[in-house]
Amino acid sequence: MLKNTDEIRPSAIAGTWYSDDAKKLQDEISTYIMQAKIPPLHGRVIGLISPHAGYRYSGPTAGYAYRAVLEKQFDIVAIFSPFHAYTPVKLLTSAHAYYQTPLGLVPVAQDLVNGFQEKIALQGLNVEFISYDEEHSLEIQLPFLQTALKGSFELFPLMVRTHDMDEIETIAQAAADITNGKNVLWVASTDLSHFYNQKTAAMLDDEMLRRISTFSPQLVLDAEKESRAFACGAGAVAVVLSITRKLGATTVQILHYSTSAEGTGDTSSVVGYGAATIES
Repeated sequence: MLKNTDEIRPSAIAGTWYSDDAKKLQDEISTYIMQAKIPPLHGRVIGLISPHAGYRYSGPTAGYAYRAVLEKQFDIVAIFSPFHAYTPVKLLTSAHAYYQTPLGLVPVAQDLVNGFQEKIALQGLNVEFISYDEEHSLEIQLPFLQTALKGSFELFPLMVRTHDMDEIETIAQAAADITNGKNVLWVASTDLSHFYNQKTAAMLDDEMLRRISTFSPQLVLDAEKESRAFACGAGAVAVVLSITRKLGATTVQILHYSTSAEGTGDTSSVVGYGAATIES
């Protein structure tokens, strides 16, 4: 059945950040995933941390994250990302019923999103529903998911701007409550430091990845606050770490690190990318 145009969020980045040709896109992603050699996993993967630059730059590192869930099946995939355009709003989600990529439509779990809004409203928070946004960091995970996962899934999209730990905990508890009993993959979309030279970026990013690996949302947020390390999706990472801890996860395993220099050859100003699993 043909969907009403207003129900569909068209891709904002196909043809620029990744190929708009479905076969080329799927082949590229499959190559990234199959080239990734990941270490043994300690338990069941319930969460991922994955970068969100153009595939030329961060695709190989993202392949490590998605190799860890290759051929796995989930009812819901929750993608928590930053929102790069300025807004005073702390939380945003899609007003559309579907996200579109060259690989097809991904349905939004609207009942979950509405239930989440009701939960956080009781704690004084609000999520803004937006249409036709151009945020890349959430969308860019979708073709990887469409390629790696077995079967279909519904999407719980959330763009996180708050770095307040009390609000992070409220968001995490509400998200855990509304998905109780469902088979969910939690994905935090983030890049690491931006536009330092390669040597400085490596030091900063090592510190951020170390903090992520300690499974401490607070340490991740403190790194940004104290300018000790950086991640544009620090709020999203903190939420996903908090949720998965509540759900019994015990381990964060860093799978891969790279910078944009590997795609461009320019070491004078780079962006860092990391991939990790969250395992129970």
